[in-house]
Amino acid sequence: MDDPLIELTRGPTLPVAAPIVAIRQATLSAITDLLTIPDSRLEAAWEWRTGFVENTDVRYGFYRIHERLEEAAAAIVRGRATTGDGADVGPAVPILASAMAARWELRAAIAPLRTHDLDADPGGGEWTVRQTLGHIVGSQRGYGWFNAWWLARGHAPGPLPAQAGDARMPPDPDEDQEALGHPGEILARFDDLLDIAAGRFGGLTEDDLGIPARWSGVPVDLRFRMGRLGSHIREHTIQVDKTLAMTGRSANEVERLVRLIGTSYGRLESLVFARSEAALDQPFAARDGSAARDGSAARVLESGADEVRGLAASIGQAAAA
Repeated sequence: MDDPLIELTRGPTLPVAAPIVAIRQATLSAITDLLTIPDSRLEAAWEWRTGFVENTDVRYGFYRIHERLEEAAAAIVRGRATTGDGADVGPAVPILASAMAARWELRAAIAPLRTHDLDADPGGGEWTVRQTLGHIVGSQRGYGWFNAWWLARGHAPGPLPAQAGDARMPPDPDEDQEALGHPGEILARFDDLLDIAAGRFGGLTEDDLGIPARWSGVPVDLRFRMGRLGSHIREHTIQVDKTLAMTGRSANEVERLVRLIGTSYGRLESLVFARSEAALDQPFAARDGSAARDGSAARVLESGADEVRGLAASIGQAAAA
């Protein structure tokens, strides 16, 4: 890639591990399918376990997916309490976790929207949702470039530059270009940028994180700039909510339930991103030294993906019955 993020950082890029891809795809597919269910079907009977239908309905099905994702996150936290996280997980990974969680909060907020929602004018000179998304994606691309530039500069002697950049840097990202397409296309670009950034920056050391840098002209370090990624996504997720309110586009109950699922999945992925498949395959150990019930993080993700797919299909069938 002819990209400063790649050219100015140490490689290779750590790919997104297969178990993460599997549960990510299962969750995205579930969100798409669940959004087709109208609020009027939330009280339809749903048989979660064979023979038990009196106290479970389609509405609870949404909560069950949320619960299943939270159970998976708890299993990974519990498994690592005794096994540890592995030597290849560096200090930048927990800092970047906030951005991974924020990504899915944004995704769940955007998932119900259509092109006309993106382009509705809130008035008063405020950005449309599309313009906000273009800024989010463009800023993510720019953060990657300039974090890489500061990283390549390292602990160089002399005064801290007033701003990042030199002849190796391209023009600032075109936010209008980043905003082109339907919501899924815009978010796919965003996913790619975050995945590549995690794959390049996840291996930074404590020394790397202490490299002097600037943010909006303020002297900071690279640790601050990495931590700013998640905050920036959340800042503009709130802006999306405000814009939708100004245009009179309110969320229904199904959309609110889907947002809960997206947030729960984000918490789960924040625990496993920037790990190799070997790290995710590392067996958990119980406190007594025996094999733990959940096996490994990879097994937790794989079983979670299977159950999310099954739950979404069952809920959809019950809503349509």
